[in-house]
Amino acid sequence: MNEPVVSMVQSVDSVALLPAYLAAGTAVLVLLVDLLLARPAATVATAAAGAVATVVGAAAVGAGGVRRTFCVGTDCSYVFGGRAALVAALVAVLVLGVLALSGPLLRAGATPVGEFCFLLACSMAGGVVLGAAGDLITLIVAVETLTLPLYILVGLRRGSLASAEAAVTFFVVSVIATTVTLLGAALLYATTGALHLERLGVALADGSELLDLPLTGVAVTLVVAGLAFKVAAVPFHAWAPATYDGAPLPVAAYLSTASKLGGVVALLAVVQFALPQGVTGPVLALVAVLTMTVGNLVALRQRRTVRLLAWSSVAQAGYILAPLGALALADADARSGAYAAALAYAVFFVLLELAAFAGVVALRPAGADGGRLDDLRGAARRHPWVGAALAFALVGLAGLPPALAGLFAKVTVVRALLAGDAGWLALVVAVNAVIGLAYYLRFAALLYAPTGAVPAVPAGQAVPAVPAVPAGQAAAGAASTGDAVTAAVRPARVVTLALAVATVLAVIVGFAPQLVLDLTGN
Repeated sequence: MNEPVVSMVQSVDSVALLPAYLAAGTAVLVLLVDLLLARPAATVATAAAGAVATVVGAAAVGAGGVRRTFCVGTDCSYVFGGRAALVAALVAVLVLGVLALSGPLLRAGATPVGEFCFLLACSMAGGVVLGAAGDLITLIVAVETLTLPLYILVGLRRGSLASAEAAVTFFVVSVIATTVTLLGAALLYATTGALHLERLGVALADGSELLDLPLTGVAVTLVVAGLAFKVAAVPFHAWAPATYDGAPLPVAAYLSTASKLGGVVALLAVVQFALPQGVTGPVLALVAVLTMTVGNLVALRQRRTVRLLAWSSVAQAGYILAPLGALALADADARSGAYAAALAYAVFFVLLELAAFAGVVALRPAGADGGRLDDLRGAARRHPWVGAALAFALVGLAGLPPALAGLFAKVTVVRALLAGDAGWLALVVAVNAVIGLAYYLRFAALLYAPTGAVPAVPAGQAVPAVPAVPAGQAAAGAASTGDAVTAAVRPARVVTLALAVATVLAVIVGFAPQLVLDLTGN
């Protein structure tokens, strides 16, 4: 019998690849501008312009419907549609926000401008490709392209031992996670002969005899575990707090938003299209419960600002994964709603998280770490608008009005769980949301707490200089000088602008959440 011959010639659609071209081109242009002009302002402007162009390109291509390229037969390695456009545009917006937050750090001269912008643009290219990945290899390469520059960015703060330790920790854990994911992909290929997500989904559909093979179970476990590292889900979370705390504040913001979003998108892609939902559903339900519970309980004890945000980010990852825990029980419509709810929550979360980090950056000296929570005591009394925006972000992360984005995010997750007959998991989400109120509201209240350590400065007079603390007394005097340091900080205009834009976006999606829900549902 003559079997049909499948053409191995791949079709290339350059329009579908336009956002990836723009993101990669931004990295090249930043490198050339830094080498040829050696002007920091021009380098930053080039990176910002490239991020804006990527947003526009992703929106334009996504509006034209689903486009496929690098196809062999019906299997395509790159599928750019509405969801991919949303992810690409969101990653580019986050890069633009982090560039704005990095302004004071780059002007201080402690971090090389060219290298910083180049690495950030390279990471953006990985995030843009990630949303459109149609096979496991493209997916893993995109995740690594998103993550690889961050190893250097985390350790780019010169003279900081904590930054170097954080970079090494992040590097080692990420290499192990990538190895585990690649091993799982190799075993899946050995059992199914496929790497494209949709073909894997057909081969591993519920009832397939391949599910009875022990090797298939090991492969699925390895892929899920490897990607869970990227999301910082329990029990693969231990690297996150130390890495966030040791990294420069803008890089910590990027880790907590764009990097986490990349891990969520990758995990959603393999669970939705490739892996058997009857197997992954119960596993992800357990992971979600552990992640949100451990993250919230440990966050209650934190006294350092970035560590609190890091542990709360771990808890938020549990809320994102929670809808996927209902996959084994839900019907087709409920499963689609679960995927949309998980991605929608991720979108709401990254906007509020970026606003929270922007508020901390605005209230801290240029190049400084997040410091202790007590360093921000009464900060909203001295900087009312910045403090109000930071409090708004914290209240939103807690899921309370008037920050409606956070409220709708949690409502969306609970609705998806109830539709998937996972009421017990919805109850766990509700209980953890109540636990989270304790540290979010404590942080927000601290911003308005009275303090007598800083004398009032009459209008029209300059802010008094902060006395230098000798190196040997830095640790002992941190608590006593924290208020004075915060009082002497004048938020940079670019940081204030980033905080204002992030807050406005959070307000918009709070009043019109259907915009996000429609995009994630398509």
